[in-house]
Amino acid sequence: MIDYLSKVLYVLTGSRKSLIFLLLVFIFTSILEAFGIGLVGPFISLASNPESIQSITVLDWAYQKSGVETPQQFIPIVGFVIIIIFCIQALLYFLAQTYIYRYTHQQKSRLIARLLKAYLAAPYTFYLKQNTANIIKNIISETIQFTQGCLLALLLFTTNGIVVGVLMGLMALSSPLLLVMILVILVPTFLVFNKLGNRFKRWGKTQSETQREMIRTVNHGLGGLKETRVIGCESYFENKMDEQVRKYARAATLSQASNLLPNIFIKTCLIVFVILFVSLFNIFFTESGQDLTAVMGVFAVAAVRLIPASSQFISAMGNMRTSSHALDMLYLDLKEIEKREVHNGLERLNGSTGKGLVKRGSKDRNLLSFANQIELMDVTYRYPGASELSLDQISFTIKKGESIALIGKSGAGKTTLVDVILGLLDLESGDIKVDGVSIYENLRSWQNLVGYIPQSIFLTDDTIERNIAFGVPDNQIDEERLYKAIQAAQLEELIEQLPDGIKTGVGERGVRLSGGQRQRIGIARAIYHEREILVLDEATAALDNETESRVTEAINSLAGTKTLIVIAHRLSTVENCDRIYRLEKGRVVKSGSYQEVVLEG
Repeated sequence: MIDYLSKVLYVLTGSRKSLIFLLLVFIFTSILEAFGIGLVGPFISLASNPESIQSITVLDWAYQKSGVETPQQFIPIVGFVIIIIFCIQALLYFLAQTYIYRYTHQQKSRLIARLLKAYLAAPYTFYLKQNTANIIKNIISETIQFTQGCLLALLLFTTNGIVVGVLMGLMALSSPLLLVMILVILVPTFLVFNKLGNRFKRWGKTQSETQREMIRTVNHGLGGLKETRVIGCESYFENKMDEQVRKYARAATLSQASNLLPNIFIKTCLIVFVILFVSLFNIFFTESGQDLTAVMGVFAVAAVRLIPASSQFISAMGNMRTSSHALDMLYLDLKEIEKREVHNGLERLNGSTGKGLVKRGSKDRNLLSFANQIELMDVTYRYPGASELSLDQISFTIKKGESIALIGKSGAGKTTLVDVILGLLDLESGDIKVDGVSIYENLRSWQNLVGYIPQSIFLTDDTIERNIAFGVPDNQIDEERLYKAIQAAQLEELIEQLPDGIKTGVGERGVRLSGGQRQRIGIARAIYHEREILVLDEATAALDNETESRVTEAINSLAGTKTLIVIAHRLSTVENCDRIYRLEKGRVVKSGSYQEVVLEG
């Protein structure tokens, strides 16, 4: 339980003092409720025998001070006080429960924002072993499961546990036999549910895993809709979805149905034991029927609160077990991201190259400028868990305004080198400097200088304008910069032909545009964001010859005004580059002009 609580507190965001406040409020309301219920028995006895008021010191004093003439007239005053106590307790209980729900929903909102921020800031290597479906599931589904099944259940478990404890103490004072009979009901129920803990956890794990698989199935089936339709494999995805839905439905049914048992069992047993209690009271005790009435009055009022409190207490325990898998998923991801960031930071802090800690969040400290050159100095990189180096002491210099090309067979290290230059991968050793300053002095500032144009441009299901000014709010889009970017990427003719111009929607992933048009939007995006260095990773590999020539023309028009780093399989696309670097097994084996490396190589 301590481990469970520590994980919950780690995943929680914001002030945890609210939990202590909630606990204190519920302790107070529970004591107030027990006090009110405890007055019911004496009130019934008093109503049956008003003269007995003189035997109760506090009531006799209040009676004398009230100024009423007879004990019968004082009884409504006592009843009114009890009513006020119950009304105050009910109001406080309602406010506390409302606060619980508000607190859990606020935590869900904050947790979703925290997770998204953590995933966006996670090291690139984190995604090398992650599936997007799992990340989506964590952000959307597991946060709901955590707040409803873990956090809310934990709060209900605690608060109802307090209520049950206080009410049982009250019953012990009223009648020890009554307490024993209540324990005979509650303890076995608690033990049975505790024994089912592993099953609840297994059902929760099944629900989590099937939700992930359902998201993956939707991603795969609809993400490759053309291939799915042409091959005719719709039934494959339908059957896969049906299988996961059935598994999820079975686990959810078992989990939710099991949570109904405590309430049903406790209600039934209480009725049975009330009858037995009345019978035993008359047989074994000599007290008058008036005493029995008082005890049963307390029991009746206490049972109204005890039944839901005890059933919610036990059900919350089951929900906590069911949701423990969701808690583990969120905890492990947040912990891993934090561990990687700390580890990478320490490596840079203690590294032999003397690079300082990366200031990922810094915006105005050690701002980098690019006026002369970029230097790669003995750049060495190894993927996590790999035995061989992916990049082995690569060194070269890129002058401002130059265009260089990286060529080589698949697996030579071209993309890895680009990922290092982009600041996505952290070096094992070596350094990258711009105008003599390490890019790791302010990685964010460095990345603000670089634009990335991959083979497949990511386009949102939005307008051309918003895709070019990617990530910029509408009211902050610079129309002049937008027009210049469209001109430089040679998109004017396309936009003039469209009925809504730059307001034309491109469809999901740019499905309404051709490959060449998508690539030119990618180029326009990099230019709009005023990137001085453009990295083109196989930017024309998927295009036909005619489209490739138009995109290449757009790229070549940037030569001299932008510094270009080009990865290409088609050697014709790098013919105009100032220098070519051929890579093999993570090393530069040859460099020079196109003539020296390609034609003579």
